[in-house]
This record gives sequence, C-alpha cells and structure tokens, in this order.
Amino acid sequence: MPESATTPREPVPEAAAGPAVDPAQVQRLTDVVTRLRRALRSSIRTEYPWESLPMAQVELLQTLAIEPLRVGELAARQRLAPNTVSGLIGKLLDAGFVDRQADPGDRRTARIALTEAGHRQLADWQRAHERRMATALAAISPQDSAAIISALGGLEQLALALGSEAAGD
Repeated sequence: MPESATTPREPVPEAAAGPAVDPAQVQRLTDVVTRLRRALRSSIRTEYPWESLPMAQVELLQTLAIEPLRVGELAARQRLAPNTVSGLIGKLLDAGFVDRQADPGDRRTARIALTEAGHRQLADWQRAHERRMATALAAISPQDSAAIISALGGLEQLALALGSEAAGD
C-alpha cells in the first residue's frame, strides 16, 4: 500500500480549496496527476526512445517556443533558480536545441531562443505524446473518455489557479 494511503490527511482549508472539498478526493486527484505524468513519460519511451530529455528541459523548450527570453526571465517563468536554468540551458545548447541571441534591448545580455532543431524536437515530442494520449483515450470506455474531455476546462482552471498561487509565493 502506498505510504500516502496510510498517512493521515490534514483537512483542506475551505478558503484555500472552496467549500466542501473532500481531502480524500484532493489526495486522489494529486495521486492521479502524478501517475498520469509518470505513465505518459514511461510509455512514450517505448515508442520514441529519444524521449530522454528531462521534463525540466522540455518545459524550457515549451516556454522558449513562445518567445526568446533571458535566463533570468526564463528562471522566473519556470520558478527555478537562475543557476538551475543556466545548467539546463547549457545542455540544450550542447544538443543544438537552443542558441544565444543578442538582446536588442540590452547588448550586455543575451536571449535564449529555440533553434530549428529545437522546434522540431518539441514538435516531435508533442506529436508523440498526443498519439499516446489518443491511443489511451480510445482504450477506455467512451463514458470515461467523454468525462475526461469534459473535465479539461476545469483542469485548465485548476492549472491557472495553481500557477497564480505559486506566483504569489
């Protein structure tokens, strides 16, 4: 039995979670999200062996796909220490997925941008994950699949709420 199933849970404060949130359901959601992420990452490796980029590097690529950023800006957006981001960027530079560009607003700094290889890597990663997710959705009951699709709006709002909480830390 997982340790979390036997660990007593503290009540979820109403102000933080809204009225009548069952702590067991909160823990269940947390556990399911963790298992989903782990299952998706491990299942993708069977189809797509290159998928060995750590998730932190993938998340940096996703952020840089929107716009080039300075290391400090990237660190703030990812809520990571700048030296951690610098280390991750070093690995992405070595792999040829990002490069440094002159910052037009400040010649003393550089912006990190995706290279064509980085864009391809990210697109390949996204397509592979979408295929795996579509296959899994097709393998479960139509009712469960529809329930998951129906919950997407709420899950997006949950992600936004969690992001705004973290920004206020």
